[in-house]
Formats: sequence, structure tokens, C-alpha cells
Amino acid sequence: MAARNSANRDKKRERSGVPRVALLIETSNGYARSILHGVEDYIRSHHPWHIFLAERRRGDAPPKWLNDWDGDGIIARIENKAIAQVLEKARQPVVDLSSYRFLPQLPAVITDGKAISELAVTHFLNRGFEHFAYCGVPRFPWSRQRGEYFVHALEARGLPCHHFHSAHHATDDSENETDDLAEWLMSLPKPVAVFACYDARGRQILDACHRASLSVPEEVAVLGVDNDELLCELSPQPLSSIDPNPRRCGWVAAEILDQMMSGKMPSPLTHVVSPIGISTRQSTDVFAIEDVNLVKALRFIREHACRGISVDDVARSSGLARRTMEARFKKMLERSPHEEILRIQVNRAQRLLLHTNLAVAVIAERAGFENPEYFSVAFKRVTGMPPATFRRKRGEMK
Repeated sequence: MAARNSANRDKKRERSGVPRVALLIETSNGYARSILHGVEDYIRSHHPWHIFLAERRRGDAPPKWLNDWDGDGIIARIENKAIAQVLEKARQPVVDLSSYRFLPQLPAVITDGKAISELAVTHFLNRGFEHFAYCGVPRFPWSRQRGEYFVHALEARGLPCHHFHSAHHATDDSENETDDLAEWLMSLPKPVAVFACYDARGRQILDACHRASLSVPEEVAVLGVDNDELLCELSPQPLSSIDPNPRRCGWVAAEILDQMMSGKMPSPLTHVVSPIGISTRQSTDVFAIEDVNLVKALRFIREHACRGISVDDVARSSGLARRTMEARFKKMLERSPHEEILRIQVNRAQRLLLHTNLAVAVIAERAGFENPEYFSVAFKRVTGMPPATFRRKRGEMK
């Protein structure tokens, strides 16, 4: 029976010349959409497929058409038992993209949870943190796994880790749970580095910091996973995040399915994709310090640098004499208060250049520079290129 079905599919492919592939991948989040881009990359680099793709959310029930679908292959995120039961009976080759592994006999492509957690530990240690915490979503096995790897990596260095436990159901937007998070964050030793299992959780942690009037990143630094640019940029403070390379996952899954549709079996059965690295944004852009006055100064700069403040303004906010404050900046950060102000201004300008169509003169004003000429000189000194060149080159890379 299986041989006859395979032969029928081969005849259909011979007639059309193009395999028909169903993508059971949600379109509701940045991670999954990156997977879809990876599949697209593979198709464009090799040969065309007829793609069946319906709008889905994570964990949706299997679509009704799947029971009778007569295509050539399926790439799926098998996130629940219902869809696993249907795909277990599928007449076509299937590649799984979920760490749940409801069907362990299928070839699968997953991200490297251990490498992701090691990246997080290294990122925080390089910033001088001595206190660490993990905030996951217990119902997700990959979240539990990331937490375990994070703890093991810290324990190997003789460092403890705090964990968040809530009495409320984790939904990433629960008001009650965000209040629990705020209370938990206030109880932690400061400064603390918090690793969030993914970006949606990281964004909720940043909301909780705002409720608790905790300074980010001076008191609480937050790192997420997935590098979902929209979520990261719309957070109360732009969220630093690990890119687990879902686009590569999509490519590898498509490559494996292509082999299977040609009658080859992949080896190994499970393919693990390494993360790309970390996109550092404001939520971890800090060196951990316990000097309360210096924290006040840094927070003042972050909040007011683009409003034309002076070093004297910063000194008054810190409660220190200017020369004392400058000496502490040099000792702890290896840069002056003026250099820190300029760094924040240039970071703001970079974001405006990349994410808006504002004229350079308008960006200069919004970043707190007195005139466009000085802005261009200062920007080039920090980045190595004029603002217009930066916008063009970085825009080409996106």
C-alpha cells in the first residue's frame, strides 16, 4: 500500500514537475516566520515547490484538510498530540521542527539549547554580573531545558541561580503574573542578570521592572531568545536577544524533506542548529556595578542624554562632585560621563537611521545634538562612517 502511494506521488510529480509541500508552521510569531524564510531560501536556491500554507497560531489543532491531503511532503511544528496523531498516519514524508518530539521516529531539526544557554552565561559574565536568575514558562519543554542548561553552566563556575515561580498561569501577558514578576524581581540581589526563555517572556519581565520602578539595565539586565525584532524594539527598553538561527532551521528542514521526497533517508535523524549570536540592545547594555551613585548617574544619562544635558547635570543627579563622579566613571566603565552621553546619543541616532525615514537633520535634533554638522562629525568618530553611509550600508544588510 505504501509503495503504491509512493508510486502515485512520483507519477504526479513527473506530470507537474513540481512537488507539493504543506507547511504546518504558525505565522503568528517572528521565530516561526524566520523558519518560513529559511524554507523559502532553500526553494529559491534549488527548485520550485508548490507550497500549501494557511495562517496558524502556535499549538492550533490540525487543519481538516490534512487527513485527505495528497501532496508530496510536510514540514511541521508538531506542538500538540492532536497534530501528532494525524501526522503519524501521513502518507507523505514529514520533517518535524518542534522540540516536543511527539513523534521521535521522524527526522527533526531543533535549535541548540545548551549553546543558547552558554551564550547567555558568557554574555552576562562579560558584563561583570555576579547575581543571576532564570525566568521560563514551565509548560514548554524547551524552556525547562534552557533553564537547566543555564543553571548547569553557572554551577560549573560556582555560581547560583534564582528561579521565578508564579502562582498564576503563565500567559506572557497576565496582569497578575506580571505583578508576581515585579515582586520577585524586587526580592533579588542587585544588580542581577535575568535570562528569559524567549522574547515574549523577556518583554514581560521588562514590564514588571517598570511596575517595580527598577532601573534597566543598571539594576536588572534582561536577555531574551529568538531575536524577534518587533518584540525586542517594542519593549519598554529595547530587549537584547539571542538569535537561535531559525532561518537555518527552515533551510535544513527543507533540505531533509527534499532528500526524503527523492527516496533518501536523512542521517542523523535529529539535526541540531547552532545559534548565531546575540543582538545587544539596551536591556543588557551595561557593566554590572554596585555603586549606587554611579547607577543614578547612568540612569539619568539613559533617560536624558538626547535632551541636551551636560556633565554638570549628570553630577547633580548622582549626588557626587563632578570630579569624583568622573573618576568613578573612568575606574568602573573606562569612559568619561561625556563619552557615555555621546554613546547613548549615537545609539539613538543609529536606531532612527535604520528604522525611520527621517532626514539626518531631524535625527540629529532628536538625538540631542545642537546641529547636524556636529552630529555628522561625532557620529563618524564613533561608528567610522557618516550617518547617510551608515543608513545605506546597514539597510542593505537587513
